[in-house]
Amino acid sequence: MSRSTGIAAASYQKRRRQLMRMAGGDAILILPAAPERIRSRDTHYPYRQDSDLWYLTGFDEPEAVLVLVPGRKHGESLLFCRERDREREAWDGPRAGPEGAVEAHGMDDAYPIDDLDEILPGLLEGRTRVYYHFGRDTEFDLKLIGWLNRVRAQVRLGASPPHEFLELGHLLDEMRLFKDAGELKLMRRAARISVEAHAAAMRAARPGVREYELQATLEHVFRRHDAEPAYESIVGAGANACVLHYRANSGQARDGDLVLIDAGAEYRGYAADITRTFPANGRFSAPQRALHAVVESAYQAALAQARPGVPYEAGHNAAVEALTEGLLRLGLLRGRLEKHIADGSYKRFYPHKTGHWIGLDVHDVGDYRIEGESRLLEPGMVYTIEPGLYVSPDDTGVDPKWRGIGIRTEDDVLVTKAGHEVLTGALARTADEIEALMADAGGAPGRTRSSPA
Repeated sequence: MSRSTGIAAASYQKRRRQLMRMAGGDAILILPAAPERIRSRDTHYPYRQDSDLWYLTGFDEPEAVLVLVPGRKHGESLLFCRERDREREAWDGPRAGPEGAVEAHGMDDAYPIDDLDEILPGLLEGRTRVYYHFGRDTEFDLKLIGWLNRVRAQVRLGASPPHEFLELGHLLDEMRLFKDAGELKLMRRAARISVEAHAAAMRAARPGVREYELQATLEHVFRRHDAEPAYESIVGAGANACVLHYRANSGQARDGDLVLIDAGAEYRGYAADITRTFPANGRFSAPQRALHAVVESAYQAALAQARPGVPYEAGHNAAVEALTEGLLRLGLLRGRLEKHIADGSYKRFYPHKTGHWIGLDVHDVGDYRIEGESRLLEPGMVYTIEPGLYVSPDDTGVDPKWRGIGIRTEDDVLVTKAGHEVLTGALARTADEIEALMADAGGAPGRTRSSPA
């Protein structure tokens, strides 16, 4: 059977009931599992459950469909899933089966997935609204249309088909934006594992190291703690750090290069997302330290806005102002601060936003703006703060000493009633802290023994 999610079955039941209350008594909600994906010929990518289905069930098997039918007398939460099969389980591992879906996952009822085609049209009949993620899974979209048409074909016989089709995300995304105590426990563990992994990579760094060696050090720590990469780890040495979504991880760090690592662990479905930039030889050069200090000032400016009642966008605006001031002070930009911010010319060195929601997805669900205005931060929201500066190696408009330097700093921040909690704050961040960590000979590179439990 599947391993524990770390969240009690009662919590999943509570989420399903809350979602059904929001949907209303005449609705039906349909959530298919993520399909398995072919990697090559007859091998698959590692399976990752659809985040919404995971959030509502903790069920981690493919070929499943959750159907929520508010007010149904014979059970509101139904799961269609694979039956137990001794022969297939000998090849692929244990399955929960319909019995396990009820016993271990708290479903009101469960059926074999092969019965979906027969049963679902009857569940649609008499419901006025269907909540579903249209366009996410084209194959399932077509199946759903077929089931709806079967109900419509029975109108002359008295059938009553749904007549409203609504995007499920309008309800579910807002629920997922606010993390409960169980989720935060898992996110803190993902953060601790990620902190240990980044520290191990810093200690393993040296001139001549390959980017993939540092990636291996990171991901060794993830797996050692029963976690996995939340996304493709970015390890960029030298000018590769200026490529925002660099993924090759095949370069080599030279003496004097900075290394930018953007990586995070996923633990029981919940992601961490950390970026640090450090010198391969353990010591920042004067230009590197100067730009790193500007990024640190932007980080602090954004973090100061992390409290309830402040617009989400305020953190980005504060970071942009601090970065632009620093660029002017160091001579990479010239002119007036207000003009560079107004015309966006700072984007030459800072082309991205300062953060994103994080949770079951690294770039998690949730609106950033409501009715055209930046939404206000509230307790339970978790987001990243990630300012950076990137000077292209080909930028002839700046002094050569700046060229090819890419720096980003990123932490995961929980909004609390009193202000905020930096979930990933235990990792060295300032230039001095990073140099001290890399100089620390207390543990062999990549072999830290402390547990993040």
